[in-house]
Amino acid sequence: MPGENLTRDEARERAALLSVDGYEVSLDLRSAIGTADATGTTGGEGGGGADGPRTFRSVTTVRFRCAEPGASSFADLIAPSVTAVSLNGRDLDPGEVFDGSRLLLDDLAADNELIVDARCAYSRTGEGLHRFVDPEDGEVYLYTQYEPADARRVYATFEQPDLKAPHRFEVRAPEGWTVWSNGVGELTDGVWRFAETKPISTYITCVVAGPYHYVTDSYERELPDGTRLEIPLGAMCRKGLAPHFDADDVFLVTKQGLDFFHDHVDYPYPFGKYDQAFVPEYNLGAMENPGLVTFREEYIFRGKVTRASYEGRANTILHEMAHMWFGDLVTMEWWDDLWLKESFADFMGAFSLVGATRFTDGWVTFANRRKAWAYRADQLPSTHPVTADIRDLQDAKLNFDGITYAKGASVLKQLVAYVGQDAFLEGARRYFKRHAYGNTRLGDLLSVLEETSGRDMTAWSRAWLQTAGVNSLTPQVLLTAEGRIDELAVVQEAAESLPELRPHRVAVGLYRRTDGGALERYARAEADVDGARTVVAELAGADAPELVLVNDDDLTYCKIRFDETSLATLRGHLGALTDPLARALCWSALWNLTRDALLPAREFVDLVLRFGGRESDIGVLQMLHAWAESAIVHYAAPAWRETGGRLLAEGARRELEAAAPGSEQQLAWARFFARSAGAPGDFQLLQELLSGTVTVEGLDVDQELRWVFLEPLAAHGLADEKALAEELARDDTASGRRHQVRCLAARPSAEVKAADWDRVVESRELSNALVEATIAGFAQPSQRELLAPYAEKYFAVIERVWEERSIQIGMHVVRGLFPELLDSPGTLDATDAWLAAHEDAPPALRRLVLEARDDLARALRGQACDAAAG
Repeated sequence: MPGENLTRDEARERAALLSVDGYEVSLDLRSAIGTADATGTTGGEGGGGADGPRTFRSVTTVRFRCAEPGASSFADLIAPSVTAVSLNGRDLDPGEVFDGSRLLLDDLAADNELIVDARCAYSRTGEGLHRFVDPEDGEVYLYTQYEPADARRVYATFEQPDLKAPHRFEVRAPEGWTVWSNGVGELTDGVWRFAETKPISTYITCVVAGPYHYVTDSYERELPDGTRLEIPLGAMCRKGLAPHFDADDVFLVTKQGLDFFHDHVDYPYPFGKYDQAFVPEYNLGAMENPGLVTFREEYIFRGKVTRASYEGRANTILHEMAHMWFGDLVTMEWWDDLWLKESFADFMGAFSLVGATRFTDGWVTFANRRKAWAYRADQLPSTHPVTADIRDLQDAKLNFDGITYAKGASVLKQLVAYVGQDAFLEGARRYFKRHAYGNTRLGDLLSVLEETSGRDMTAWSRAWLQTAGVNSLTPQVLLTAEGRIDELAVVQEAAESLPELRPHRVAVGLYRRTDGGALERYARAEADVDGARTVVAELAGADAPELVLVNDDDLTYCKIRFDETSLATLRGHLGALTDPLARALCWSALWNLTRDALLPAREFVDLVLRFGGRESDIGVLQMLHAWAESAIVHYAAPAWRETGGRLLAEGARRELEAAAPGSEQQLAWARFFARSAGAPGDFQLLQELLSGTVTVEGLDVDQELRWVFLEPLAAHGLADEKALAEELARDDTASGRRHQVRCLAARPSAEVKAADWDRVVESRELSNALVEATIAGFAQPSQRELLAPYAEKYFAVIERVWEERSIQIGMHVVRGLFPELLDSPGTLDATDAWLAAHEDAPPALRRLVLEARDDLARALRGQACDAAAG
């Protein structure tokens, strides 16, 4: 649509012209159930079928001021139709002022009132007001998701983060439903009316409606001035998930987080109540709508999961809670400074997780999982500084990435080491008080940190926030004739394309084996690494180490490298390393070596098989499983893949049988065994576990695990459509249907692949969740020959898909259907040919293709490295 992709320049021009005083939004959602009204029927992307989308009435009143009376501007609205528009009492012709995404506003007064009466569409892509019909009981559930700019799909807005305003919502809903919004609501005369919000950005407004299962609690504390803060708490999910909903644990983490943030930020929670909604078919992990946080319902666990899953949920709860201050109370001016909320929330989520909850090893997970995301993103051709150059909304959508979240959080962890925790937190406190309900840029944060730390933040910011790329740190050890350290230096390197060398505050740890065989640290020194080579003088004279860990305790953001002695020690004794964080850092470094084609994939797989079973941290173990699988699929030489896969499956089965009955390690190895299965004996065991003719002591093959076992059977032609239909009959739920769709798409049939390709690419019949499930099943590593025809088809359709479909569906298709399994120079050439022929394609689309190309080129380099080792 013309104007749908708002640019930064347009936003700046509008912000200089307009100030918004308030929104009043009236939504009539009674059309969500039953037969749609005359404007449309159900089905199709966006909620519609051949006759158009299912719609609801949206009436918006916006009061705003204009700095230049007589000037023109525009409001944002994406809707099938507009019934009426009134500006300052003057009726405007919708056909003249509305183009499908913008409302032209001419001859503005100093004070203005805009009233827009529109028919907006229910969504089936998770963008705007999403409508979900539960297959289990036919109930309809609604929720909104807007970031970065989809509030305009629900009501007329000035859709940019720096035009904050109070919002007042009223909602008419089907009888028997409950409706929630950011403020406290009350049902009066058939209308839900909600308290006016504080000034907030449009992208964090929210409405949730339907017959949700709702649980309540409360939080109280005494504030420093002696007053009492009371926060009503609520948590909700679909009725079908209610038996699995452990709301008590959600409330426990919520209260622990509220205690932590009130202890540290010195600004009472400003948004009244605190509801948390777990909603279906959600595109994200969660969204920080003040007073009404939304989460993907997969955080409600239908079967047995490991501690890592509970830790992940707790981290997400706390990440979103951090946003109440970092993002909601104080908001970035434009998406360039998205990091001002996301990096802080990612850091504070881990900081509070460790400081307030039972998950005291949260920094291990951060080092192992979150930073892996950052390291990958920072080596893509699309890498960018933490403070990014966001030209428009499509750029913004793609920048919710590993740089903005995990690298930014890592940089903040480094900042805390640089300025000290007290100065950092005091800076945050001043930042909130100085900019409450306002918008900020990078300089606003740096100025308060300079005040509290006494340091000049300019050089630090330039090195860490305004340049891209990740440095490698390698130890150089010179020994005396007596076997002591003569000199230990840290060598810093950067990629040729991103040559910046940065200041790093690091801890260097020296490790050796004890008489009992444990690999333990015996010396540690902190140092400021700056430039290409830095000598750590404090370690001179220490006994010769078997292992040097140059980023011990994970203080900085870097790729850890090893000297030859250290690498040999890890090859032989990685499992003897007793410290969980040090072990996680070594595993992460070894994986980076594999991805960088410096360590053969078969060697990484061998390390996992020899030492993975000794890994005590379940989150690290599950990450090792994912990395080992990726090593076989992407980085192993094609001639060795089958051998490597067989070794993985055999090793996984051994560990499954050896694991303590009922342990989370047993569950993790069972899942990994299913993903690794490739031989007839593997499939036979999976079938026997499903039928119950064979059991593994302590392993509960619950419904979720049954679907995990069924996917490889389906992918190898051993679970047909009939078997999958029978399994769905056991689990005819929303979750069951997603699992079935994925398994159906995994079947090794040319006809199946063709039909699923058409369902995703050519049709709009599938919701966002079912598009995602179909794509997940479509590309199976064991089916490379079946997938061969789809490389050419992919490059023929992606520009059209990007143009015609919503950006969320476009991202699913362009990322998910890229022919990465056809890992040959020919596919690389085809990608390059498309890029050369489509230089004028939308930058966001080109970015996705460039990223996929880089992953493919990296895989080919890894395969060459592995082949050379064979």
